[in-house]
Amino acid sequence: MTETLDIVKLGKRVRNLRQNRGFSLQEISEWASVSVSMLSAVERGQKVPSIQVLHQIAMALKVSVGRLIESEELPRVITLRSDEETLVTSGAGWSRKVLSPFLPGFEFEFTRTVIEPGVEAGEIGPQRTGTRAFLAVEAGVLTMILDGRILQLGAGDSASYAGDCRSVFRNDGEVSCVCYLSVNHEPTAI
Repeated sequence: MTETLDIVKLGKRVRNLRQNRGFSLQEISEWASVSVSMLSAVERGQKVPSIQVLHQIAMALKVSVGRLIESEELPRVITLRSDEETLVTSGAGWSRKVLSPFLPGFEFEFTRTVIEPGVEAGEIGPQRTGTRAFLAVEAGVLTMILDGRILQLGAGDSASYAGDCRSVFRNDGEVSCVCYLSVNHEPTAI
């Protein structure tokens, strides 16, 4: 079944996300490289944005395009089958699998990461204030660098930290490191 995009609901979602995050039309306009008049017309449900413009607005709001166009209803149960999970393999010795389904109105992610010995998975920049990360190591040893502070976690260890810090994950051990990470942002109004 194909549904037509409801531009009035889309506009309300864009406006609510922008206002809940404390951004002005001018700020999002600059970050998205979209004129204030176009952004305002989208928010009022008067213009259908192109896919490119919708993508630029989503990036400026730091959400996915899906977050802007998905239904507002949150079902009682959402499933994500193993064959639907997204696996990202870096080719540089680490992989990441998204284990959590998309939740309308929530910015939450639960992942399983495998880092091979001697590999650094790269730096993750700060998330917005209010974000909290929870990490548990299943196997191996994980070296975490959080805002310059070095921590080592072994199998069975866990940590929680503010998501608005810079973080680096690497495996200084001799076996693969398997860890689980959940990142919970404050709920977003749609």
